[in-house]
Amino acid sequence: MNFNQETLNIVNNAQSKLKKQFEDIDDIATYNQMKVLKAFQDNNVGQRHLAQTNGYGYDDIGRDTLCKLFAEVFGGESAIVSPLIVSGTHALTLALCGVLRPGDEMLAITGSPYDTLKEVILGEGNGSLKDFGISYAQVDLNQGKIDLQKVVENINARTKLIFIGRSRGYEWRDALSIPDIKAAVEGIRKINKDICIMVDNCYGEFLDKQEPLDVGVDMIAGSLIKNPGGGIAPTGGYVCGKKKYIDMVANRLTAPSIGMEVGSYSYGYKDFYQGFFLAPHTVANALKGSILFGQVFSDLGFETMPKSGERCNDIIRSIKFDTKDELIEFCRAIQEASPIDSNVVPYPWDMPGYEHEVIMAAGTFVAGASIELSADSPIKEPYIAYLQGGLTYEHVKIAAMYCVEKLSKLK
Repeated sequence: MNFNQETLNIVNNAQSKLKKQFEDIDDIATYNQMKVLKAFQDNNVGQRHLAQTNGYGYDDIGRDTLCKLFAEVFGGESAIVSPLIVSGTHALTLALCGVLRPGDEMLAITGSPYDTLKEVILGEGNGSLKDFGISYAQVDLNQGKIDLQKVVENINARTKLIFIGRSRGYEWRDALSIPDIKAAVEGIRKINKDICIMVDNCYGEFLDKQEPLDVGVDMIAGSLIKNPGGGIAPTGGYVCGKKKYIDMVANRLTAPSIGMEVGSYSYGYKDFYQGFFLAPHTVANALKGSILFGQVFSDLGFETMPKSGERCNDIIRSIKFDTKDELIEFCRAIQEASPIDSNVVPYPWDMPGYEHEVIMAAGTFVAGASIELSADSPIKEPYIAYLQGGLTYEHVKIAAMYCVEKLSKLK
């Protein structure tokens, strides 16, 4: 690919500093791989579970067993895993609409939810929570951490659900760690044991040996074209947690009279099972790639989040650029380094659900899959690119070389 020697030196020197961090990631990946393998064995997964189904899907053993796998691995009593869930936002919407009722209040304790979820909560005349008489309150983070004192002060008799965003959306902060979430749960339970605590788990699965449900959270939700799909799942989402809540969500996904008793998939479930099995390894690759990008761009003098050397709590790497042109060229380099649509040149555009123009680089096998190497950013100051994914570490390393060379031409 004719990278110059300076580019190779920059990336290889950065990689040489990361041995201990990579070893830690491998340890977590091995633990999670054992956990996933055990769930497959416990549930006697066989070829029959991978087969296609049609019609109503009564007694669909592939669908039902896939739900049991997610519940066991993520520490829940029950789970919904479905190709009928179209995105992470859809999974979160189902969870919120399934549990909340008119007169209830939702309390978000990690600041404002990301753009596409705001309309779900506060939209006017679009079937939002607000339209159904569900109120909303918010506690902002304090220096990137949950402000437990203010959270406690804002809990009232109407508070039915507390929402925690584990990742950061388009914010300049680190994602929340499992210990952060555990401390918040313990503080909330001292005030009210019955509130449903929900975590948006997008980008956070398999980052640790524990998941949010293991530390007292009631419900998590996410997308299958992010971490738990392993880069194989073609679509879908999941909601997992306490059975009483998952049953309520199932009634919202289908209908109150049928819940999860129905739902077929005529293409078969192999990709979902295989993707979930590969997910711990795939997430480890993405995480190593994120750490490499952090080290490379830190060495080049750019500010990154998390900072170089710090632990990652999701697979997203934020990189702050000095100019709009640097941001756009970075995203174009990611696109150029992709296996799919490498010839496409990304431009900022008015993406539905977002307040500013957004540029997106996503040369992915599954359209929009952010467990695959991709980058995006709203076009606004400060100029921050949000990099995520990478099916293989080697691909991410090559992409880092593309980025270094493309940005060097702007100087």
